[in-house]
Amino acid sequence: MSWLRALKETARSGLTVERRRLEPLIALRGAFGLALVIGVSLTLFGAEVAVSSAFGAFQAAIATFQRSYRPRPTLALASGASLAVSTFIGYLVGWNLFLFMILLALWTFLAGMSWAVGPNVGVIAASNVAIMLITVTLPGSIAAAAGHAAMIMVGGLVQAALVVLLPIRRWGAQRDALADALAAEADYARRLRHDPTADFDPLPLMTARSAAAVTRRQARSRPSELSGARGLAERIRPVLASLADPALGVPAEGPQRDRARELLAAAGEILDTAAHAIRHGDPVALRPAALAVLRTPDTGAILTGAPRRAAHRLAALLDDVVEEAEPSGETAPTALRRPTLVALVPVAIRKAQAELRHESPVLRHAIRVTTVATAGYALGTVLPLGHGYWAPLASVMVMRPDFSQTFERSVARFIGTLVGVALATGIVRYTHPGPYLSALLAVVCAFGMYLLMRTGYATGQVFISAYVVFLLGMAGAGLGQTVRERVLLTLLGGLLAMLAYAVYPAWETPRLRSRLGDWLKADGRYAAAVVGHYAQPAETALADVRETLLSTRAARIDWQETLERATHEPVRHRGLSHAAAQDAEEAVSQFGRAAMLLEAHLPERGSPPVEGAAELATALRKVTERGAKEVRDRKTPRWNELRTLVGAWERGEGAPDHFLLRKGAVLLLEKLDEVSEALES
Repeated sequence: MSWLRALKETARSGLTVERRRLEPLIALRGAFGLALVIGVSLTLFGAEVAVSSAFGAFQAAIATFQRSYRPRPTLALASGASLAVSTFIGYLVGWNLFLFMILLALWTFLAGMSWAVGPNVGVIAASNVAIMLITVTLPGSIAAAAGHAAMIMVGGLVQAALVVLLPIRRWGAQRDALADALAAEADYARRLRHDPTADFDPLPLMTARSAAAVTRRQARSRPSELSGARGLAERIRPVLASLADPALGVPAEGPQRDRARELLAAAGEILDTAAHAIRHGDPVALRPAALAVLRTPDTGAILTGAPRRAAHRLAALLDDVVEEAEPSGETAPTALRRPTLVALVPVAIRKAQAELRHESPVLRHAIRVTTVATAGYALGTVLPLGHGYWAPLASVMVMRPDFSQTFERSVARFIGTLVGVALATGIVRYTHPGPYLSALLAVVCAFGMYLLMRTGYATGQVFISAYVVFLLGMAGAGLGQTVRERVLLTLLGGLLAMLAYAVYPAWETPRLRSRLGDWLKADGRYAAAVVGHYAQPAETALADVRETLLSTRAARIDWQETLERATHEPVRHRGLSHAAAQDAEEAVSQFGRAAMLLEAHLPERGSPPVEGAAELATALRKVTERGAKEVRDRKTPRWNELRTLVGAWERGEGAPDHFLLRKGAVLLLEKLDEVSEALES
C-alpha cells in the first residue's frame, strides 16, 4: 500500500463514528462525580484547585470506562493516585526546564513501556502524562502543589466511592462477555447447518475467560450463573463441529444430515436463550419444541457411530448450560484468580523487561513517544505562543505502538480539537459565563464525552476540547490565547507523532511470517496433545489439551491483530503477500479445526490406549515445530514424517483400529499441505 493511500485510509478510519450501545447511567454517574468534585473545590478552595481536582476526577472516571474486568473502584483509585504523584513530582522540578524535560522523558518512556502490560495500562499511563503537563502549571508553591495533588487524589476517591455507592448493572461486563460467548456458539451452530466446515473465531471465548478471572473480593459476590457456563461453552464448540462435519460420518445429504441440521438449529436456539438469560439475569425460558428435538429417541435410530455420540454429548452439555444459566442467590467458587494490582507489579516489570530488545514494537513506541514529547515541549517553549505543553500533550495522547492507530488518532484529534474549540469559543463569547456556569458547561461536555467515547476518537475529542476550554476559562485563562494555542500546538503535536512513526517505524508486515509460524507451532502442539490423549487417556493428558488449546487461541489472535495492522501499512510485503496470508490463515485454521474434531471424541479416562496414537502425536509435534521454523525462514515447509506415517496407515501397515484417528490423520496432513501451497503462491 502506498503512503498516500495509507494516509487516506487511516484518516477515514479515524473520523469514522461507529454505532455502539450507549451507557447513559454510567456516563451520568461519572459526570455527577465530576460535578461534585468541581463544585466543592470551587466553593472552598477557588478556581485553580477546582481545575486540578476536576482533572483528577475526569481521568479517574475515564479509567473506569476502560475494557477491564477488574473492580472499577480499584481502577479509579489507581488512576487518581498515579496522577497526583505525577503532578507533585512534576511541580518540584518544574522550576528548571532541563530537569523537567528529564522527568518528562522518564515518565513518557515508562508510559510507553507500560503497553507491554496491556492497552488499559498503556492508555491510563499516557493520559496521566498528558494531564500532568497541565496540572503542574497550576500551583504556585510547594504547599499549593501538595494541595493540588491531594485534591486530584480526592477526585479519584470520589469516583471510586460513587462506583461502590451507586452500582449500575453490577457484573454487567462479565455478563456481557459470557453471553457474547454463548451467542457466538449459537451463531456457529446455525452457520454449520449450511457450511459444515465453517470457521469459528475464538475471541469471544477468550474474552469470557478473561472476564471469569476474579479477585478474592469479587469471588465472594459473583453470581453462580457466571461460573460454569463458560467451561461448558468451551466443550460445546468441538461437539458442534463434529456433529456437522461430513468427514466424520454424516453424509452431505439425506436423513442423517437433516437430523444433524435440526439438532444444530435447536442448539443455536437454546444457546441464544441461555445467553439472553445470563445477560439480563432472567430465568431461562425455552421453547418445548427445541428441547424435544434434542431429547427425541429418533436421533439414536437415525444417527450412528461418531455423529450419534456427538448428538448425545451435545444434548447433555446443553442441559448443563441451561441449568448453569438459571440465576440464583448463591455465590459460586472460582477457579480463575485475578491478581491484585499490587501483585501485578512484578509481573508488569517482567513483561516490560522482556520488551527491552531493539525489534520490540513496545520499545520502539516508548522511544518514539519519549523523543516526540521532549522535542514537542522544547518547541512549544521556544515558540511565541505560550503554554507550550499542548504540543507534547497531543503527541502523547495520539501515539500508539502501531502505525494505523497513531495516524488515525492524529487526524481525529486535530479535527476534533478544531470543532470542539470552535464550539466552546462561540458559546463563551456569546454567553460570557462566570466560574460556576463554566464549571457546569465543563461537566456537560464531560458527560457527552463519557457517553460517546466508544463511538470514535474524533467524537470524544470534540467534547474533551470543549471541556478543557470551559475548565481553563473557569480559572481565568485567556480565551483567545487558548484557542490559538490549542489549534496550532495540537497540529504540531500530531505532525510530530506522524513524523516519528515514519522515521522510526515498527512495521507489522515483516512480522507476519513469525506470527504465522507461532500459530502453526501452537496448533501442532494442540493437535499432538489431542492425539496424545488417545494414546494415554488420563487427567494429565486432558490438562495438556486445555493448555495447548489456550496457547493456540492466543497465537491466532496475535496473528489476526498483526495481519489487521499490516493491512493498512505503507510497506511492500516481505515474503508474504496479502493473498498468501489469507490462504495460509485459512489452511492453519482448518488444521486446528481438524484437531478440534478429534477433541470432540476424546476417550474417557481409563479407556484402553489406541494403538498408533503416540506415534502420530510425535510426528505431528515434530513436523509442525520444524515447519514453523521454515515458515519464519521464508521456506516452504514439508511434512515428511507425517506423510510417511499416513501413507503406511493407508496401506494397512500398523494402522490403528480407530476410524476417527485414521481419518483425522489424513485431514491433518491435507491441511498442512494446504499451508505449503499457500506459502508457495
